[in-house]
Amino acid sequence: MKKKEFYNLLKSVPKAELHLHEEAVISKETINKLYKENLDADISEEDMKSLFDYKDLAGFLDSFIAIQKFFTKIENLYYITDDLESYLLDNNISYCETFFSPTSHLKKGWDFKEMSKLLSDGAEKILRDTGRTVRYIVDVSRSFGLENAQRNLDLVIQAQNPYIIGIGLGGNEEAAPAKDFQSVFENAIKAGLHVVAHAGETVDSWSMKDSIQLLHVERIGHGISAAYDEPFMKELAENQIPLEISPTSNTFIGKYVKSIKEHPIKKLYDAGVNVTLNTDDPTFFKVSLIDEYWNVYKNLKFSLDEIKQLIKNGFNAAFISDEEKKRRCDEVEDKWRAWFQSHPQVKL
Repeated sequence: MKKKEFYNLLKSVPKAELHLHEEAVISKETINKLYKENLDADISEEDMKSLFDYKDLAGFLDSFIAIQKFFTKIENLYYITDDLESYLLDNNISYCETFFSPTSHLKKGWDFKEMSKLLSDGAEKILRDTGRTVRYIVDVSRSFGLENAQRNLDLVIQAQNPYIIGIGLGGNEEAAPAKDFQSVFENAIKAGLHVVAHAGETVDSWSMKDSIQLLHVERIGHGISAAYDEPFMKELAENQIPLEISPTSNTFIGKYVKSIKEHPIKKLYDAGVNVTLNTDDPTFFKVSLIDEYWNVYKNLKFSLDEIKQLIKNGFNAAFISDEEKKRRCDEVEDKWRAWFQSHPQVKL
């Protein structure tokens, strides 16, 4: 299938995205708005370009932190709502679970309940305007230690916000291994929250094993190192623990793969592992969800039927009821069939 036809097809079919950092959908217009509020001037083209001119993980993190610093007032968080809404519409994402990282904002003295209210207001606006569902997973963050992680969890529990459905463990998995946060995740599960963790992104499969065995996570963010541990890959397939894979992000990090053509997502898929497709940080990696589907279709020889299954995997791995999973997967089938019926010249 040609690229134009593929994008047209994928735009017509509803999708889920489960590994998306909310700040990472920020638009250049929003960056300029924040910059102007801070410095009473438009950001220069050179300064804007430098924000996205990085060649490695350290440079990316510096840019991410620099942009976070532009958020000087708690109300600024609501600016992301329009950017997220546009991103969901552009990619026809009907269900999204997005990470929210509160720690840097809490260090500014911002109130978590106020931030939580802005998040729920944003999700309600998006649902009202577009019919699309947004839920939040709060990053308790490895980067700031166990005490901070527990504090973030405590704030989530106290807020009792129905739009915040779980916690996630992000950050440097080698410097702060999953086992250090076992008590936090035990407490989250007791509180009825969903739990996920970034693992197997930059270290071997032991990080994933610890996340599953000690943290009892329901999904793994990234998880590509499983492809290099055959017994564990088989175990993942048997237990159907979903992986939230982001090929462009993995390629940029460069720990296990240097190009999309080397990416192990097809190997994992063929082994029966429950893989889902995501972007991680679309603005920073200059990639959309539909782009990622095209990348694996073109470069890794996923068939169109397998692309459709990847889309359905996203809904089936989401934290929604079985009834909603079936309804959303049925809609995928309906829209897929309708597109081909209206494009009889395109063959499967």
